[in-house]
Amino acid sequence: MASFVVIRGRRRIGKSRLVNQFALESSAQRKLITFTGLAPEPGITARHQREMFADRLLEYFGLRGLSVDNWADLFFHLGRETQQGKYIIFLDEISWMAHEDPTFLAKLKTAWDESLSLNPNLILIICGSVSVWIERNILSSTAFVGRVSLEILLEELSLAESNQMLTALKFSGSAYERFQILAMTGGIPWYLQQVVSGDTAFSFISRSCFTKGGFLVKEFEKIFHDLFNKRSLIYRRVIESLIDQPLEYQALCEKLEYRTSGRLSEYLNNLVLSGFIRRDYTWQVGKGESTKLSRYRLSDNYIRFYLKCMAKNKNKIEAGKMAVTSMSAFPAWETLMGFQFENLILNNRKLLLELLNLPAEDILLDNIFFQRETQAQLACQIDYLIETKYKTLYVCEVKFSRDPVGVGVIAEVEEKIRRLAKPKNTVCIPVLIYVNGVSDSLIERDYFRFLINMQEILK
Repeated sequence: MASFVVIRGRRRIGKSRLVNQFALESSAQRKLITFTGLAPEPGITARHQREMFADRLLEYFGLRGLSVDNWADLFFHLGRETQQGKYIIFLDEISWMAHEDPTFLAKLKTAWDESLSLNPNLILIICGSVSVWIERNILSSTAFVGRVSLEILLEELSLAESNQMLTALKFSGSAYERFQILAMTGGIPWYLQQVVSGDTAFSFISRSCFTKGGFLVKEFEKIFHDLFNKRSLIYRRVIESLIDQPLEYQALCEKLEYRTSGRLSEYLNNLVLSGFIRRDYTWQVGKGESTKLSRYRLSDNYIRFYLKCMAKNKNKIEAGKMAVTSMSAFPAWETLMGFQFENLILNNRKLLLELLNLPAEDILLDNIFFQRETQAQLACQIDYLIETKYKTLYVCEVKFSRDPVGVGVIAEVEEKIRRLAKPKNTVCIPVLIYVNGVSDSLIERDYFRFLINMQEILK
């Protein structure tokens, strides 16, 4: 039976690499045929996309003189050439391929129904960085209902996987330095792949972000141009509004000076689908289900790093006049690293649950937690809260610091627990998640049930 596979994920996450590796390791030894859309730069038309497709048909099958006036003709020839045999047909950056041709999807569907799906040894894989386009036009489209065999959402590498990659690249820096790199890049494979033997965290960040021609200097513009094109400005404004703190929808509207409308909700949903922000729902402890109350959070570490540390210095960087002696020279560096570290923890909550020895079946809800101030309760925010079915709350405080965490953190957590609205007989277990150690006096107080040193994970 033929398979129709959809892969989506942010730019640089490794979608194309996954397909190529699958083709190399496929036990069925299928032939990989790749078609890649042209980036929608000024002057690129639908005809250019079809001409590129025809060029690949010539390369793979020797088909000459094909008409490029219609996608139906091109898909017909592709279906005829692959009606027998073992094939992987890979349509990479499919949203670009369909650029300015409203008939593309209908003709792709017809090609699948009438020819491609008839070869039981054929796998059609479509892929793209514009997850919004794929969600709207393929996954949520009635035209493709029942046709997609498998959907894959590629996300960041886990801490363990990132650590393995850095080790394979012969990065010999400390666990703290590894966290600095991950705080800037997240677990994006292509970013990490640029680390070279002999790098320190500082030399890597300096070379890639603050040196003329550095591979991450223009990455932000490429991301927003490729994904959002003419609307990139409003998307950037939304992202910038979330740099310093998560916001509820109404607060975000006020900060943007944007009236409440379905259009802003659409922008936010598109950013969520693209993997750059998350929508975190809170809950009422003891009720066992999420509420409608939510906040939007910037979850992409590179994006925040760019806007906080690189954007204002863009002209200097591109002129080769940006001298960076240490990362601590940037204002609020420690605060920035705190946000980035929290993202890493939240993206690796499965690992955290394992370290706390909490089976998934025991957990009712877990996430960032917040509650509004009312007449009956105080405002409260917790970095990460886990509620179990045994009326137990794991109150997790996340600290990123160059120095060992001191006893002052105890008062912070005690105040959060005091403010937290919870049923009687609820047990609160304080947890501290940190890097770079804790003070002897904190250990002597024996307040935290769990002290989780994330540096141990990267050793």
